[in-house]
Amino acid sequence: MVVGPPPPPVREVLKNFTRVNFDLDSSALTASTKSALDDNIRILREEGAITVEIQGHCDERGTTGYNMGLGDRRAAAVKKYLVAGGVPSSRISVVSYGEERPLASGEYESAWAQNRRAEFRVASGSPSAPEVRVEGTTRN
Repeated sequence: MVVGPPPPPVREVLKNFTRVNFDLDSSALTASTKSALDDNIRILREEGAITVEIQGHCDERGTTGYNMGLGDRRAAAVKKYLVAGGVPSSRISVVSYGEERPLASGEYESAWAQNRRAEFRVASGSPSAPEVRVEGTTRN
């Protein structure tokens, strides 16, 4: 099945949404993470039909079970911040992928740091709109 380009509101989100990174073994939001999420909140408030799935990710260190829990805590921390910023909870879901979907490969700090993140899968309010994973910029 061939999927066409996403609708204009989703394209705008893809262009401007920011993935965020976390410190080792942490789900705490830093000042720069909050700044990036503030930009995402603005977009979500302006585009009322956009819904997001927040995906929590971890680096490969730690057990699979531990990393699934940590990814969930990371996604939940982002959701809590978005909701506190005025985005309705009903427009946000969370999922943890733990270490299963690395962004970077390699056993060194720069690869691990890229994998400690929360990303967003975006869809418009239309049931026929394609769902799109945000490959936007990154902020720590």
